[in-house]
Amino acid sequence: MTKPLTRELAPGEFSLAEKVWEQYRGQKADPKTERIFGVFDDGDLAATARCTRHPGGLEMDCVFTLDDYRGKGYARHAVQALLDACGKEPIYIHSTLVLRTFYGSFGWRFIAEKEMPQSIRDRFIFCFGEMEGCNAIPMVRDAA
Repeated sequence: MTKPLTRELAPGEFSLAEKVWEQYRGQKADPKTERIFGVFDDGDLAATARCTRHPGGLEMDCVFTLDDYRGKGYARHAVQALLDACGKEPIYIHSTLVLRTFYGSFGWRFIAEKEMPQSIRDRFIFCFGEMEGCNAIPMVRDAA
């Protein structure tokens, strides 16, 4: 077994992330607005984190580790790679309630929904101002 490799995916590799995301709400990737960071284990993409540029700022999502690779810290490595590359600007997330502490360990902090840029907040418009009822909480990590 080789040491896991953490790096940014090239646009031609985005289909690898989409394959991982089949287990995570079937997300699709857009190389025009997104950067994807991944952890490769023996050449296989095991974990991802995506940074998307919206008109109002940056959003991180698709932090996901395939079941066979969980418990190895791969999500932490993917998020850190994203922050190293994109952290010169504030980054917003819709954290699940159970992951607030995980994201807090990277410097994300809770914010009111109205503090989130509209273009990012609109992704959770179905919550009608009640993100906690949707198991989501808006957070921001200030620029490094």
